Amino acid sequence: MSCFRESKEFTTSINGTSSQKYAPLDWSDYFDQEDDIQIPDSDDVFHVYMAGTEGSVIFCLHGGGYSGLSFALAASKLKEKARIVAMDLRGHGKSSTQNDVDLSIETLCGDVISVLKTMYGDAPPAIVLVGHSMGGAVAIHVAAKKSLPSLAGLVVVDVVEGTAMASLIHMQKILSNRMQHFSTPEKAIEWSVKSGSLRNIDSARVSIPNTLKYDDSKKCYTHRARLEETEQYWRGWYEGLSEKFLSSPVPKILLLAGTDRLDRTLTIGQMQGKFQMVVVRHTGHAIQEDVPDEFVTLILNFISHNRIGPHGIEIPGLRRPPQSKP
Repeated sequence: MSCFRESKEFTTSINGTSSQKYAPLDWSDYFDQEDDIQIPDSDDVFHVYMAGTEGSVIFCLHGGGYSGLSFALAASKLKEKARIVAMDLRGHGKSSTQNDVDLSIETLCGDVISVLKTMYGDAPPAIVLVGHSMGGAVAIHVAAKKSLPSLAGLVVVDVVEGTAMASLIHMQKILSNRMQHFSTPEKAIEWSVKSGSLRNIDSARVSIPNTLKYDDSKKCYTHRARLEETEQYWRGWYEGLSEKFLSSPVPKILLLAGTDRLDRTLTIGQMQGKFQMVVVRHTGHAIQEDVPDEFVTLILNFISHNRIGPHGIEIPGLRRPPQSKP
Protein backbone atom coordinates (compact mmCIF):
# COMPACT_ATOMS: atom_id res chain seq x y z
CA MET A 1 0.00 0.00 0.00
CA SER A 2 1.32 3.45 -0.83
CA CYS A 3 0.65 6.59 1.16
CA PHE A 4 -1.46 7.91 -1.69
CA ARG A 5 -4.33 5.81 -0.42
CA GLU A 6 -4.75 8.05 2.59
CA SER A 7 -8.34 9.04 3.26
CA LYS A 8 -9.68 11.88 1.14
CA GLU A 9 -10.38 13.96 4.25
CA PHE A 10 -6.68 14.15 5.10
CA THR A 11 -5.52 14.53 1.49
CA THR A 12 -7.72 17.52 0.80
CA SER A 13 -7.67 19.29 4.16
CA ILE A 14 -3.95 19.64 4.69
CA ASN A 15 -2.92 22.50 2.49
CA GLY A 16 -2.14 26.17 3.04
CA THR A 17 -3.09 27.28 6.54
CA SER A 18 -3.94 23.73 7.56
CA SER A 19 -0.39 22.48 7.02
CA GLN A 20 0.88 25.42 9.11
CA LYS A 21 -1.47 24.40 11.89
CA TYR A 22 0.07 20.90 11.98
CA ALA A 23 3.70 21.86 11.29
CA PRO A 24 6.23 19.94 13.46
CA LEU A 25 7.78 21.70 16.45
CA ASP A 26 11.38 21.12 17.57
CA TRP A 27 12.29 19.28 20.78
CA SER A 28 14.67 22.13 21.73
CA ASP A 29 11.71 24.43 22.36
CA TYR A 30 10.93 22.28 25.43
CA PHE A 31 14.00 20.31 26.53
CA ASP A 32 17.49 21.75 27.15
CA GLN A 33 19.51 18.97 25.55
CA GLU A 34 19.40 15.51 23.98
CA ASP A 35 21.94 12.73 24.28
CA ASP A 36 22.64 9.15 23.24
CA ILE A 37 23.39 6.78 26.11
CA GLN A 38 25.64 3.95 24.95
CA ILE A 39 25.18 0.90 27.18
CA PRO A 40 28.60 -0.62 28.04
CA ASP A 41 29.40 -4.01 26.49
CA SER A 42 26.45 -3.83 24.07
CA ASP A 43 25.42 -2.22 20.80
CA ASP A 44 22.35 -0.66 22.42
CA VAL A 45 22.08 3.13 22.34
CA PHE A 46 19.19 4.90 24.07
CA HIS A 47 18.18 8.44 23.17
CA VAL A 48 17.29 10.76 26.05
CA TYR A 49 15.95 14.30 26.33
CA MET A 50 16.91 16.33 29.39
CA ALA A 51 15.92 19.59 31.04
CA GLY A 52 16.49 21.38 34.33
CA THR A 53 19.57 21.72 36.51
CA GLU A 54 18.57 21.03 40.11
CA GLY A 55 16.24 18.99 42.27
CA SER A 56 15.29 15.34 42.03
CA VAL A 57 15.31 13.59 38.64
CA ILE A 58 11.90 12.94 37.12
CA PHE A 59 12.63 10.00 34.83
CA CYS A 60 9.86 9.58 32.24
CA LEU A 61 8.86 6.41 30.37
CA HIS A 62 6.44 6.75 27.46
CA GLY A 63 3.71 4.39 26.29
CA GLY A 64 3.83 1.89 23.43
CA GLY A 65 4.03 3.72 20.09
CA TYR A 66 4.87 7.07 21.71
CA SER A 67 8.37 8.51 22.40
CA GLY A 68 10.23 10.52 25.02
CA LEU A 69 8.84 13.67 23.41
CA SER A 70 5.43 12.66 24.78
CA PHE A 71 6.63 14.58 27.88
CA ALA A 72 7.92 17.66 26.01
CA LEU A 73 5.24 20.18 27.00
CA ALA A 74 5.37 19.01 30.62
CA ALA A 75 9.19 19.17 30.65
CA SER A 76 9.22 22.85 29.69
CA LYS A 77 7.34 23.61 32.94
CA LEU A 78 8.80 20.92 35.22
CA LYS A 79 12.38 22.03 34.56
CA GLU A 80 11.83 25.15 36.64
CA LYS A 81 11.58 22.97 39.77
CA ALA A 82 13.31 19.66 38.96
CA ARG A 83 15.46 17.77 36.48
CA ILE A 84 13.64 15.80 33.77
CA VAL A 85 14.93 12.92 31.70
CA ALA A 86 12.68 11.31 29.08
CA MET A 87 14.08 8.29 27.24
CA ASP A 88 13.03 6.69 23.98
CA LEU A 89 12.35 3.07 24.93
CA ARG A 90 13.62 0.15 22.85
CA GLY A 91 12.10 0.10 19.36
CA HIS A 92 10.89 3.68 19.72
CA GLY A 93 12.03 7.17 18.72
CA LYS A 94 15.76 7.59 18.12
CA SER A 95 16.91 4.67 20.26
CA SER A 96 18.77 1.87 18.47
CA THR A 97 19.14 -1.70 19.77
CA GLN A 98 20.18 -5.11 18.52
CA ASN A 99 16.57 -6.31 18.79
CA ASP A 100 13.96 -3.58 18.45
CA VAL A 101 11.00 -5.96 18.81
CA ASP A 102 12.10 -7.55 22.10
CA LEU A 103 9.67 -5.60 24.24
CA SER A 104 9.56 -8.22 26.98
CA ILE A 105 9.09 -6.66 30.42
CA GLU A 106 12.43 -8.11 31.56
CA THR A 107 14.28 -6.47 28.65
CA LEU A 108 12.50 -3.12 29.04
CA CYS A 109 13.25 -3.04 32.78
CA GLY A 110 16.88 -3.94 32.10
CA ASP A 111 17.12 -1.09 29.59
CA VAL A 112 15.83 1.48 32.09
CA ILE A 113 18.14 0.29 34.87
CA SER A 114 21.12 0.25 32.46
CA VAL A 115 20.43 3.79 31.25
CA LEU A 116 20.16 5.09 34.83
CA LYS A 117 23.37 3.31 35.87
CA THR A 118 25.25 4.57 32.79
CA MET A 119 24.05 8.13 33.38
CA TYR A 120 24.55 8.36 37.14
CA GLY A 121 26.96 5.58 38.16
CA ASP A 122 27.02 4.51 41.80
CA ALA A 123 25.83 7.85 43.22
CA PRO A 124 22.47 8.53 41.56
CA PRO A 125 20.28 11.45 42.66
CA ALA A 126 16.77 10.89 43.99
CA ILE A 127 14.68 9.49 41.15
CA VAL A 128 10.93 9.80 40.63
CA LEU A 129 9.85 7.26 38.01
CA VAL A 130 6.99 8.46 35.81
CA GLY A 131 5.43 6.00 33.38
CA HIS A 132 2.53 6.31 30.94
CA SER A 133 0.58 3.22 29.78
CA MET A 134 3.17 0.57 28.78
CA GLY A 135 5.81 2.84 30.32
CA GLY A 136 3.78 2.84 33.53
CA ALA A 137 3.94 -0.95 33.60
CA VAL A 138 7.72 -0.77 33.11
CA ALA A 139 8.04 1.80 35.91
CA ILE A 140 6.07 -0.44 38.30
CA HIS A 141 8.18 -3.51 37.43
CA VAL A 142 11.42 -1.52 37.85
CA ALA A 143 10.26 -0.23 41.24
CA ALA A 144 9.26 -3.75 42.33
CA LYS A 145 12.77 -5.06 41.59
CA LYS A 146 14.10 -2.74 44.33
CA SER A 147 17.32 -2.37 42.34
CA LEU A 148 17.26 1.45 42.34
CA PRO A 149 18.35 2.47 45.85
CA SER A 150 17.68 6.16 45.16
CA LEU A 151 14.09 5.62 43.93
CA ALA A 152 12.00 8.17 45.83
CA GLY A 153 8.61 8.14 44.10
CA LEU A 154 6.44 6.39 41.51
CA VAL A 155 3.94 8.11 39.20
CA VAL A 156 1.76 5.85 37.03
CA VAL A 157 -0.31 7.41 34.25
CA ASP A 158 -3.53 5.74 33.07
CA VAL A 159 -2.69 2.05 33.29
CA VAL A 160 -4.52 -0.47 35.48
CA GLU A 161 -4.00 -4.22 35.32
CA GLY A 162 -7.67 -5.20 35.11
CA THR A 163 -8.54 -2.86 32.24
CA ALA A 164 -5.27 -3.48 30.41
CA MET A 165 -5.59 -7.27 30.54
CA ALA A 166 -9.20 -7.11 29.33
CA SER A 167 -8.23 -4.89 26.38
CA LEU A 168 -5.39 -7.09 25.07
CA ILE A 169 -7.81 -9.16 23.00
CA HIS A 170 -8.63 -6.02 20.98
CA MET A 171 -5.09 -4.68 20.55
CA GLN A 172 -4.21 -6.18 17.15
CA LYS A 173 -7.46 -4.87 15.69
CA ILE A 174 -6.81 -1.40 17.14
CA LEU A 175 -3.29 -1.40 15.68
CA SER A 176 -4.42 -2.59 12.24
CA ASN A 177 -7.28 -0.08 12.10
CA ARG A 178 -5.11 2.98 12.63
CA MET A 179 -3.83 4.85 9.59
CA GLN A 180 -0.51 3.25 8.57
CA HIS A 181 1.03 5.56 5.95
CA PHE A 182 1.51 9.32 5.75
CA SER A 183 3.00 11.34 2.90
CA THR A 184 4.25 13.99 5.35
CA PRO A 185 4.75 14.30 9.13
CA GLU A 186 2.06 17.01 9.05
CA LYS A 187 -0.49 14.46 7.92
CA ALA A 188 0.46 12.13 10.77
CA ILE A 189 0.09 15.00 13.25
CA GLU A 190 -3.31 15.88 11.81
CA TRP A 191 -4.43 12.25 11.96
CA SER A 192 -3.38 11.90 15.60
CA VAL A 193 -5.51 14.89 16.58
CA LYS A 194 -8.53 14.21 14.36
CA SER A 195 -8.63 10.54 15.37
CA GLY A 196 -8.75 11.59 19.03
CA SER A 197 -5.57 9.78 20.09
CA LEU A 198 -4.13 13.16 21.12
CA ARG A 199 -6.18 16.21 22.03
CA ASN A 200 -3.45 18.86 22.24
CA ILE A 201 -2.22 20.05 18.82
CA ASP A 202 1.00 21.57 20.19
CA SER A 203 1.96 18.33 21.92
CA ALA A 204 1.18 16.34 18.77
CA ARG A 205 3.37 18.72 16.72
CA VAL A 206 6.41 17.98 18.88
CA SER A 207 5.79 14.32 19.81
CA ILE A 208 4.36 12.68 16.67
CA PRO A 209 7.28 13.22 14.23
CA ASN A 210 9.53 11.19 16.57
CA THR A 211 7.12 8.23 16.32
CA LEU A 212 7.55 8.00 12.53
CA LYS A 213 10.14 6.57 10.16
CA TYR A 214 10.47 7.11 6.42
CA ASP A 215 9.81 4.01 4.31
CA ASP A 216 11.93 4.28 1.14
CA SER A 217 10.09 1.46 -0.64
CA LYS A 218 6.68 3.10 -0.17
CA LYS A 219 8.00 6.67 -0.36
CA CYS A 220 6.12 7.76 2.75
CA TYR A 221 6.16 7.77 6.55
CA THR A 222 5.00 4.92 8.74
CA HIS A 223 5.00 4.06 12.45
CA ARG A 224 8.50 3.63 13.90
CA ALA A 225 7.46 1.11 16.60
CA ARG A 226 6.52 -2.34 15.26
CA LEU A 227 4.03 -3.00 18.04
CA GLU A 228 2.04 -5.57 16.05
CA GLU A 229 5.13 -7.83 16.12
CA THR A 230 5.39 -7.75 19.92
CA GLU A 231 2.12 -9.45 20.92
CA GLN A 232 3.91 -12.28 22.74
CA TYR A 233 5.09 -9.76 25.36
CA TRP A 234 1.89 -7.82 26.02
CA ARG A 235 0.52 -10.03 28.80
CA GLY A 236 3.83 -9.83 30.63
CA TRP A 237 3.58 -6.03 30.81
CA TYR A 238 0.37 -6.09 32.84
CA GLU A 239 0.07 -9.43 34.65
CA GLY A 240 0.36 -8.97 38.41
CA LEU A 241 0.75 -5.22 38.00
CA SER A 242 -1.62 -4.13 40.78
CA GLU A 243 0.11 -6.23 43.46
CA LYS A 244 3.53 -5.02 42.29
CA PHE A 245 2.35 -1.41 42.41
CA LEU A 246 1.02 -1.76 45.94
CA SER A 247 4.14 -3.57 47.17
CA SER A 248 6.54 -0.85 46.02
CA PRO A 249 7.87 0.82 49.21
CA VAL A 250 8.04 4.39 47.82
CA PRO A 251 5.30 7.09 47.70
CA LYS A 252 2.94 6.39 44.81
CA ILE A 253 0.34 8.24 42.78
CA LEU A 254 -1.96 6.91 40.05
CA LEU A 255 -3.33 9.39 37.50
CA LEU A 256 -6.40 8.15 35.64
CA ALA A 257 -8.36 9.53 32.70
CA GLY A 258 -11.59 7.82 33.83
CA THR A 259 -13.26 6.66 37.04
CA ASP A 260 -14.22 3.14 36.03
CA ARG A 261 -10.71 1.77 35.71
CA LEU A 262 -9.70 0.54 39.19
CA ASP A 263 -9.58 -3.24 39.52
CA ARG A 264 -10.44 -4.99 42.79
CA THR A 265 -6.87 -5.13 44.12
CA LEU A 266 -6.32 -1.41 43.56
CA THR A 267 -9.73 -0.50 44.96
CA ILE A 268 -8.88 -2.26 48.24
CA GLY A 269 -5.41 -0.71 48.23
CA GLN A 270 -6.82 2.76 47.75
CA MET A 271 -9.34 2.26 50.57
CA GLN A 272 -6.38 1.30 52.77
CA GLY A 273 -4.57 4.51 51.82
CA LYS A 274 -1.65 2.75 50.12
CA PHE A 275 -1.44 5.23 47.26
CA GLN A 276 -2.81 8.56 46.07
CA MET A 277 -5.18 8.57 43.11
CA VAL A 278 -6.34 11.48 40.95
CA VAL A 279 -8.94 11.29 38.20
CA VAL A 280 -8.05 13.89 35.57
CA ARG A 281 -11.10 15.22 33.71
CA HIS A 282 -11.38 16.33 30.07
CA THR A 283 -8.42 14.32 28.83
CA GLY A 284 -7.71 11.29 26.70
CA HIS A 285 -5.32 8.44 27.47
CA ALA A 286 -2.15 10.57 27.16
CA ILE A 287 -2.77 12.85 30.16
CA GLN A 288 0.74 14.35 30.02
CA GLU A 289 0.16 15.46 26.42
CA ASP A 290 -3.48 16.51 26.54
CA VAL A 291 -3.36 18.60 29.75
CA PRO A 292 0.35 19.23 30.43
CA ASP A 293 -0.23 22.13 32.86
CA GLU A 294 -2.48 20.01 35.09
CA PHE A 295 -0.04 17.09 34.80
CA VAL A 296 2.86 19.32 35.92
CA THR A 297 0.89 20.64 38.90
CA LEU A 298 0.05 17.08 40.01
CA ILE A 299 3.70 15.94 39.71
CA LEU A 300 5.11 18.95 41.59
CA ASN A 301 2.46 18.66 44.32
CA PHE A 302 3.31 14.96 44.69
CA ILE A 303 7.03 15.74 45.03
CA SER A 304 6.37 18.57 47.48
CA HIS A 305 3.84 16.63 49.58
CA ASN A 306 6.25 13.71 49.94
CA ARG A 307 9.23 16.04 50.58
CA ILE A 308 11.30 14.51 47.76
CA GLY A 309 14.51 16.51 47.42
CA PRO A 310 17.60 15.97 45.22
CA HIS A 311 18.94 13.34 47.65
CA GLY A 312 15.67 11.61 48.55
CA ILE A 313 12.99 12.07 51.19
CA GLU A 314 13.89 15.08 53.31
CA ILE A 315 12.95 14.86 56.98
CA PRO A 316 12.43 18.29 58.58
CA GLY A 317 15.02 19.07 61.24
CA LEU A 318 17.42 16.36 60.08
CA ARG A 319 20.57 17.87 58.59
CA ARG A 320 22.21 15.86 55.86
CA PRO A 321 26.01 15.66 56.01
CA PRO A 322 27.67 17.58 53.16
CA GLN A 323 28.19 15.49 50.03
CA SER A 324 31.80 15.15 48.97
CA LYS A 325 32.15 15.96 45.28
CA PRO A 326 34.10 13.55 43.09
